Amino acid sequence: MAQSILEKIIEGKIIAIVRGIPSSKILGLASALERGGVSCIEVTFDQTSEEKAQDTLASIRAIREELGDRMCVGAGTVMTVEQVRQAAEAGAEYMISPNVDEAVIEETKRLGKVSIPGAMTPTEAAFAHKCGADIVKLFPAGLLGAAYIKAVKAPLKHIPVTAVGNVTVENCAEFIRAGAVGVGVGGSLVSAALVDEGKFDEITATARAYVAALRG
Repeated sequence: MAQSILEKIIEGKIIAIVRGIPSSKILGLASALERGGVSCIEVTFDQTSEEKAQDTLASIRAIREELGDRMCVGAGTVMTVEQVRQAAEAGAEYMISPNVDEAVIEETKRLGKVSIPGAMTPTEAAFAHKCGADIVKLFPAGLLGAAYIKAVKAPLKHIPVTAVGNVTVENCAEFIRAGAVGVGVGGSLVSAALVDEGKFDEITATARAYVAALRG
């Protein structure tokens, strides 16, 4: 199962990063992304309160129950082993973190899920891969630039990486050409303001623009 999910992530080339969107509005957003050709969504944990963490789990459950195999859902900002377990129970197929935590990676793999920890340096990326990471999230990609991705990939060709952070419609293809297998996109795709206003058609249009750019 993990291999098929990994293949979907790599084939899709883009993961939509959901941050600060309540579970009550998550299905409208997920459907809008799907219509735009985005089939992978990451619902991030808000570490500031248990209530917000529970709402993340509610969002993951809702997407899994309503959209099923049409949308590949994962959990983001996964910082603890317990959050790995909670997210997996809710239906998350992959775990994304902003950091490299060996215990989090190992538990993700033990549960048969895809592991995508975050790193910046070659040392961190290599350690994450050694711990069992399937893909390493290079962050913040937009600040480091595509040239940095290319430089890191030169000695680390065997480690799949995604580019996350300030990835735009205009620059997303540059990261693919530099060697990334995909990108993660947050606010410029998943706009909280547009969700609040119910402007899902605009989100769909932006999703289509990213997909078109990534597929050349």
